[in-house]
Amino acid sequence: MMSIDLNCDIGEGMSNDRQLMKYVSSVNIACGYHAGNKGIMQQTVEWALENNCAIGAHPSYPDLENFGRIDILDKTVSRVELPGMIADQLEMLEEICEEAGTSLHHVKPHGALYNRAAIDEDVSAIICRVVHNFNASLFLYGLSGSVTMKIAKEQKIKFVNEVFADRTYMDDGSLTPRTVAGALIEDQNLSLQQVLQMIQENMVTSVRGKRIPLQSESICIHGDSAHALEFAAFIHQALNERGIEVRSIQ
Repeated sequence: MMSIDLNCDIGEGMSNDRQLMKYVSSVNIACGYHAGNKGIMQQTVEWALENNCAIGAHPSYPDLENFGRIDILDKTVSRVELPGMIADQLEMLEEICEEAGTSLHHVKPHGALYNRAAIDEDVSAIICRVVHNFNASLFLYGLSGSVTMKIAKEQKIKFVNEVFADRTYMDDGSLTPRTVAGALIEDQNLSLQQVLQMIQENMVTSVRGKRIPLQSESICIHGDSAHALEFAAFIHQALNERGIEVRSIQ
């Protein structure tokens, strides 16, 4: 039976987090730097356990004001500071997991940090070193076909090729910047069409119509998007109807 991991960025203060977990197999929990706090993290871990979701840390630049979506590296955050910032977030969530009788499954950088790592070998190497030193058995989620994938494989980090249900793609395989019109997919049928193409064909069609090869091991739905719950329920049902099991990476 074909299977796919369906993941969601969560713990960011949205009201539908608990409902979303009924439809996804993995969650990436904000660690307080771009959203969330200790109380939200504790509650989100509890809900994840209730729904048998694999738990991941979602570390970010320290930027609550901009939700971690502005690249502040080499501006207000230095490369020397970055490893400690990421490690602090992993430690915070792991401590909460241990208190709840569970442990982390994966790490997925958030927002601008994720996008920077996808094109910056040095930043990807920093993230990989932090993950390795923290717990070498953790999976690292990153953009399919990106620099992060290359560096993770070189450093023998267990990399998961992530693709997106609610974002469009540029011709080079990067995500369309949120500042550009059409960056977000807002129609559930178009979202499902893209998801099925990525799973069944290992391809995605860019905003300009170019077919781009990619590997799809985990599909992301952003928990803060207006259509998150609608998309998650619709995609989950559609995958099941096609004999595609939604389950976490093992």
